[in-house]
Amino acid sequence: MDYTNKICFITGGGAGAGFGQAQIFSEAGCRVVIADVRKDALDDAMRHFHERGAEVHPILLDVTDHEAYAAAADETETVFGAPPEIVIQTAGVNAFGPAEASAYDDFDWVVGVNLRGVYNGLVTFVPRMIRAGKGGWLVMVASLAGFGPDPLAAPYSCSKAAIINLATTYHEALKPYGIKSMVFCPGNMNTQIHLAHKTRPKNLSNSGYFLSEASVEMYRRHNVLGMDIREAGRRTMKGMEEGVVICIPYEDREDIIKNETRRMIDYCTPEGMIRLEEEAKKGNLRSSGTEEEADRMNAAISAGLGKAKDDIDWVDPNKKHS
Repeated sequence: MDYTNKICFITGGGAGAGFGQAQIFSEAGCRVVIADVRKDALDDAMRHFHERGAEVHPILLDVTDHEAYAAAADETETVFGAPPEIVIQTAGVNAFGPAEASAYDDFDWVVGVNLRGVYNGLVTFVPRMIRAGKGGWLVMVASLAGFGPDPLAAPYSCSKAAIINLATTYHEALKPYGIKSMVFCPGNMNTQIHLAHKTRPKNLSNSGYFLSEASVEMYRRHNVLGMDIREAGRRTMKGMEEGVVICIPYEDREDIIKNETRRMIDYCTPEGMIRLEEEAKKGNLRSSGTEEEADRMNAAISAGLGKAKDDIDWVDPNKKHS
């Protein structure tokens, strides 16, 4: 693919995987917009791009605000003269706790950023891209967590599952316009998602989940073992060039899908439910990542990550921080 002078709009572009994608697509010749809710992250990212003379424009953006999204699209056209040909929606947040401890605000915040942020981008950019008549790419970042249940991250898992469905739906819908759709589904990445709580709005601060500096630090130690952000950018680009709709950036991607499909099939029959129960007793449930990553995630859980607050009186005591 020739990326020369292509306009590329990336949410979450100030840090983490979005920043890695911005680097890779900029170096390939794209004119890039990085949109982020964190001004300090944008400032840091722009220092990187200024040093390299890259054609990158920052926009402060809350992806949950569709009016702000429309204004960001207008600004993009003002700066670069046209709508983007590549839209990469990477902005995302996470929060951990037992599903049954989830508060309204936990869902409103996580699903708001992860899912509403994506469909705001689709509703904003797709008409502009169609009118421009140049085709293009829609890339949405989901997660391996979107393929199956996650009892300690229900809002995150369900939002990522919805993004996978959106990407496949838009893949089918936009064929007549030459616009392709892909969903990027990584596992652990070396990003700053452990600091996502710092961007949580005050009006959505009521949570059922325990959070402490110790649990955040242990989550960070888990994350640093994950995929490098520039590698995430390279894998995103590779998925686009391969023309896949679901991009799982690992060699065992088919086994991952087969395992999750097998689980869904088992959920459909009494015999399947018995098989799942037997596998659970044997400890054969799927786990992603390396053994070291699993050890560090277990350490984070021991520090309170994924636990409910002490005052949630309906939750099993074993699931509460003590």
